[in-house]
Amino acid sequence: MRRVWALALVVVGLLAGCAGIPTSGPVNAGDVQVDEVSGVVALPEGPQQGATPRAIVEGFMLAGSAGLSGDFSVARQFLAGDAARTWDPSSGTTVSSQTTLAQTGDGQLTASLDVIGKVDKAGRFAEAADARESVTFDLVQVDGQWRISDPPPGLVVSERVFQQQYRAAPLYFVTADGSALVPDVRYYPARNLATSVVQGLLAGPSPWLRDAVTTAVPDGVELKPEAVTVGSDGTAQVVLQPAATAMAATSRGTMLAQIARSLDLPGIRSVQVRAGVDGVLLDGEKVFADPPVQLPVMLSGDALVQLEGGTLAPVGGVGPLAGLDAGSPAVDTTGAVRVALSGGDTLVRLPANGAGAVPIVSGGQLAAPSVDRLDWVWTARATVGSGVLAVGPQGQVVALTADWLAGRTVTAVRVSRDGARVAVVSVGATGTTVDVAGVVRDSSGAPASIGASIQVGAALAAADQVVWLDSSTLVVLGHVAGAAVLSRVPVTGPTETLPTVSDAASVAAGSGERTMLVATSSGELRRYDGRTWVEVPGAPAVRGPAYPG
Repeated sequence: MRRVWALALVVVGLLAGCAGIPTSGPVNAGDVQVDEVSGVVALPEGPQQGATPRAIVEGFMLAGSAGLSGDFSVARQFLAGDAARTWDPSSGTTVSSQTTLAQTGDGQLTASLDVIGKVDKAGRFAEAADARESVTFDLVQVDGQWRISDPPPGLVVSERVFQQQYRAAPLYFVTADGSALVPDVRYYPARNLATSVVQGLLAGPSPWLRDAVTTAVPDGVELKPEAVTVGSDGTAQVVLQPAATAMAATSRGTMLAQIARSLDLPGIRSVQVRAGVDGVLLDGEKVFADPPVQLPVMLSGDALVQLEGGTLAPVGGVGPLAGLDAGSPAVDTTGAVRVALSGGDTLVRLPANGAGAVPIVSGGQLAAPSVDRLDWVWTARATVGSGVLAVGPQGQVVALTADWLAGRTVTAVRVSRDGARVAVVSVGATGTTVDVAGVVRDSSGAPASIGASIQVGAALAAADQVVWLDSSTLVVLGHVAGAAVLSRVPVTGPTETLPTVSDAASVAAGSGERTMLVATSSGELRRYDGRTWVEVPGAPAVRGPAYPG
């Protein structure tokens, strides 16, 4: 506290000496860009003379966290011999909600961790569920002072430090047909964030996504100098080497779009990419348009209706649904493909132009459908090992399975709007899981296979339905002891529980949290509005809200 008061007195003294500071006058606007605040960073101290083993381990962990905004030189002072040179803090990060140290031997301490998740060397966050791990620190005496001889690889940080010092950054890759960008979210330290982003982009997509996307960055291209510099005007400078390889990129515009979108970060206003330090400034960035804002559809009585401006209106061109026992409607982004479940065991194209409903898949309980941008309809049959079904524009049915779905029953499926990924809820011997996998397509755009998956939402207690909130986040609805639980689940990142709607029956989302809708078991429609759910007036007795896609 004495140091704080001393600093305050120095500041007061400085201000008192500035007699020329004006105390009145006009207010003028300035063109100043304020960088993102990264939180308070503790300044670490090196090991103290005669420190106990516990004090050495505590000091090392504190200095390791502080090193995220520095160079870890202080943390290395707590290490003995070769360990000070070989310890690699970038090899991964364990995020713990609580850490307890205990002496477990002469010159040995063990940290018990309540693990929230882990970030690997490439920045990929894997959530943990009720995971408790132990990390051992072995110490030796060097010139009579305790030092750590065998530190665990990487870093152990608290949840607070992780929130302050790490940033979620989407790296953008491209769909196989080159028409849409697909995010691959990573978590990097806030310090040198732009450099980490470009290096990650050049290294390529995550293994689970690799077969579903492509990149316009030519093989062998590197960031050299190995840093992205950001000028005072917010211009990020990216230098690619070898220059000839960068200039010869066959889809230069797409490559520039990938880099520019990935560098859409706080403090960056524009991006310049050069081929070589003194080389050509590359231009011609391809424009990838954001998908248009879509209006949600839902069922009201025996009609497919659309919500616009707080009013429900029948969807044009769709005939009456009487006798269909319709549920779980889905439409494409143009409104040309309109399907629903009939009786829960038949997928039908809704009646149009005076014709009746057309069955396209039947038999067994079916999952709520969704429609991708290439007009393929996705569903699943509730049968062990049957995987996922995709139905093409001409009615062709493709059964898609994968090793990770062996012995499991798919209960919910939702394709991403870019068509490159699919979220799957399945039940098996290990319980209920939510997975996201890449969709591999053939040259015509037809789904050919489902790739490897990553499990998301490890902290979820239950999962019945899944929808895409945005291009990198899911919303999951589950029921626990009869009560509905809604969760925001990033494809990579920690799960967040949303405010409760205890009688929620179905959920929908378009593009962002303010588009979220919930239909209750009594037919009410509620929308998300700033950490609470409010009733939508003029929408009585509705069911199955859904956004296009």
